[in-house]
Amino acid sequence: MRYGFIKAAVEKDKTLRVARLCKILEVSKSGYYAWDKRPESNRKRRRRELTSRVKNEFFENKRIPGAKKIAAKLSSVEEPVNTKAVAQIMRENNWKSKTVKKYKATTNSKHDLPVAENILNRNFSSDAPNKKWVSDITYIATDEGWLYLAGILDLCGREVAGWSMGERITKSLVIDCLKQARMRRGNPKGVLLHSYRGSQYCSHKYQDLLREHDFICSMSRKGNCWDNAPMESFWGS
Repeated sequence: MRYGFIKAAVEKDKTLRVARLCKILEVSKSGYYAWDKRPESNRKRRRRELTSRVKNEFFENKRIPGAKKIAAKLSSVEEPVNTKAVAQIMRENNWKSKTVKKYKATTNSKHDLPVAENILNRNFSSDAPNKKWVSDITYIATDEGWLYLAGILDLCGREVAGWSMGERITKSLVIDCLKQARMRRGNPKGVLLHSYRGSQYCSHKYQDLLREHDFICSMSRKGNCWDNAPMESFWGS
């Protein structure tokens, strides 16, 4: 172990002297040189070669793959590679996988359901509560799968009027969100409610609920996220 430390130190800093380090660590200089000339063991050679392969795979893929993916890739090319061995090599060299943000589509605009006009037209100011609401669906990645969150934001004060959460992205998600918002805000009438043109918001059941409680429906233009900018900003905050 001490001989290995001396060798690593000298290779890193050429100004260090073997004799000086041997004296500090209380080992013989002749013993160090005898150890250094000893043929590399098969175990160390395999370890060195594996470290080189892991390094190449890691950096050639922009430091994204983790130990499991690297081990699987190397195993598919040559002999089987142990994931724990790859993980240990990556820890020793401080090679940390970059986190790639997961993406999940929440809006399905490819449907034949009626789409409302963009009445809000990016007029995001409101001088009183319960006049203009905006709504949207976002997603959360968990260890057990995707979790979907529907929200409604009052443009007056940018306060959350209602929300609902579920494991499936269905019309029930936005309907439950709207029902909660109405209940929390005292069943207001004549609210302009803006959303994307996803199938959940265009569903007959959701639209019937809007008409039943005198809501005015507004929807973003196709593929234009700026038409619902307050919700985009809220999810990102």
